Amino acid sequence: YEISTRDWSSDVCSSDLNRFMTTIGIIGCGAMGAGIAQLALQNGHRVVLFDQSLQAVKQAIQSIDGQLKKLIEKGRLSESQWTDCMGRLLQAEQLHDLQSSNLVIEAIIEDLSIKQSLFKQLEKHLSETCILASNTSSLSIAALSSVLTAPQRFLGLHFFNPATVMPLVEVIPGVRTSKESTVWVYNLMKDWKKEPVLAKDTPGFIVNRIARPYYSEALRIAEEGIADFATIDWAMKSQGQFKMGPFELMDFIGHDVNYRVTETVWKELFFDPRFKPSITQKRWFEAGLYGKKAGRGCYEYNSAASMPEPTKNPELAAVIFNRILSMLINEAADALYYQIATREDIETAMKKGVNYPKGLLEWGNQFGLQLVKETLHKLYHRYQEERYRLSPKIEDCIRANQLL
Repeated sequence: YEISTRDWSSDVCSSDLNRFMTTIGIIGCGAMGAGIAQLALQNGHRVVLFDQSLQAVKQAIQSIDGQLKKLIEKGRLSESQWTDCMGRLLQAEQLHDLQSSNLVIEAIIEDLSIKQSLFKQLEKHLSETCILASNTSSLSIAALSSVLTAPQRFLGLHFFNPATVMPLVEVIPGVRTSKESTVWVYNLMKDWKKEPVLAKDTPGFIVNRIARPYYSEALRIAEEGIADFATIDWAMKSQGQFKMGPFELMDFIGHDVNYRVTETVWKELFFDPRFKPSITQKRWFEAGLYGKKAGRGCYEYNSAASMPEPTKNPELAAVIFNRILSMLINEAADALYYQIATREDIETAMKKGVNYPKGLLEWGNQFGLQLVKETLHKLYHRYQEERYRLSPKIEDCIRANQLL
């Protein structure tokens, strides 16, 4: 089926289930797993939690309980609704306890072999109609499903943290995923009042592919000594109205997560120079300076530390902003050129998944495709790196005098 399929509301799956009466299995009880579990509970599902660590399961249940009580305090949940939700939350002590699930969502460590081992064991305990999904942010869906006897029921389902708040969900069918499985999960996400987007099974999918330059080009600018972290952050917020600068955002995400995603996308795209990781970030990762959660990353986070002051030079800010934005627009154009997703889904993904103030394709039209071309050509001639090659989509649009 075509990746551009959008209106699936009338589709009926061969094994159509009442989505509101399903049991959702969650494997992995970290922040993401707990968030997805809470989301499912609030949408009326029976939820079964599993983790190799029983302590992690107990902590997740406590976390969900605490989050629901906060909603009561805010008047967004009643006492009876809280009781109902907690009554539908169950603990699994072994994979066999997930046998009644209609959908199982995995949210464990981003390691291909570990995930494959889990799915190979898990499949033995599930019914033939149960759909399996991975919350992977960058791993190949085809590779993950290759260990299954029924890969047609497997797909990617990438939530954004916190899952209860962020509206975007990337739905990623693999090359062997059935349309029925994809349609069912896509519509389930709409039932949950999420904004699902459909992505091809390519490294980084939509958001983690297109957003790479926001981090990597900012790191490159800092490594060249053009500006410090605080000035680059200030430039992107003041010039482009981004809610967080790239270094603030990397510290918030965690360099353990951000670096691994960058490295995975780079390797999976056959070491494409456009996605080459930064040595600076690699050293932070190796040193355990993960950002806010570690107390130190690009910045220090303790009671004695204060955020450094930026150099508020408007001309310098414009140079920084133009360079990073041009790289982002170029990446979005390339995603469109290679049909990673529809134009609408690319725009939705970047606005709803990473809170960009505008869709990058719209921004490219407003910013000027000729200016993007000139900026990248100057960088390419200066550095002689394929990192700065122009997307054929932008070249085609300029020649045809068309918009992205």
